Amino acid sequence: MNTVVVGGGVIGLAAAWRARRAGLAVTVIDPAPGSKASHVSGGMLPAVNDQMYDQESLLRLCLASRELYPSFVAELEEFAPAGFRRDGVLDAAFDEDALGSLDRQQSFQESLGIRTERLTAAEVGALQPAFAPVLGGLLSPDDGAVDPRVLTAALITAIEALGGTVIRRAATRVADHAVVLDNGETVAFDRLVLAAGCWTHRIEGLPQGAIPEIRPVKGQIVRLHSDPPLLAVTARALSKGSSLYLVPRLDGELVVGATYEERGYDETVTADGTGGLLARAAAVIPGVGALRFAEVSAGLRPGSPDDLPLIGPTTVPDVYLASGHFRMGVQLAPVTAEAIAAHLTDATPPAATAPFTPLRLT
Repeated sequence: MNTVVVGGGVIGLAAAWRARRAGLAVTVIDPAPGSKASHVSGGMLPAVNDQMYDQESLLRLCLASRELYPSFVAELEEFAPAGFRRDGVLDAAFDEDALGSLDRQQSFQESLGIRTERLTAAEVGALQPAFAPVLGGLLSPDDGAVDPRVLTAALITAIEALGGTVIRRAATRVADHAVVLDNGETVAFDRLVLAAGCWTHRIEGLPQGAIPEIRPVKGQIVRLHSDPPLLAVTARALSKGSSLYLVPRLDGELVVGATYEERGYDETVTADGTGGLLARAAAVIPGVGALRFAEVSAGLRPGSPDDLPLIGPTTVPDVYLASGHFRMGVQLAPVTAEAIAAHLTDATPPAATAPFTPLRLT
């Protein structure tokens, strides 16, 4: 049986890799694998976020993926480095409201069995000397980050090393159990996985209304560089009711993000977006202005109608969906990949993925 995965972001590549590991013949179709939302993503892997406090199903899904991440990476690194760091995530409070929110977060994480360490202002300063004065912090020592660019490259390497195929063409249409490419060639499939994010609806030939609408949500992100690295661990800077994520890489890169903009398919990098991120970064890291400006980019996150993932079979026979992960695609890649591979092999998918069937919206 030939499985075709349309979409070469982290979700599509992870699903294809797990399907190939399960013994299926796999073909990935994407004109430039790893070049869209996954390429722009910062790759922070926090234990929890505020969206999970009142969405238990999403919480369970994230916890299931968090549990899978170490073994997922260990298997992948048989083929190539995956860019995974599990050296902590620091939530740093820069005002009283943020400091109060850490109490709730600590109680919530500890109720889930997630280790935390409450840090004083002095301890935060010792861990991250580049920070402006803080009121306190919460360290989650068992969490961390992954570099999505390294991760997607490793997934491509692993897929091809296992005999899978990556076709660098665009899918234009689905017809008669085949995907039609932009050069007119066709790729036959027994089962099809749609993992093209917000680009899924550019593919013709699928029945009207059979696939839930996936909208683009723009995010701009800034990459700076210093030698040595400015920050020691991945951090969320909390102030004025919002958070700024700061993801350091071992090579000195610092990822600062991100904006959230409902602007359709606009991928333009703007002065407002870039300037806003740099201003917020300068407020919490006074020396950030001296860092080398490396890159600014914009990507389109895939948002479902209810902003929750879409994982599993659709109303179209032999067609599966792996999309709608919004801002958590990198975080949810392991559990999504396990679920899709299970569906494709008629096995039992992880229980945590059951609430996220695309059938709930069709």
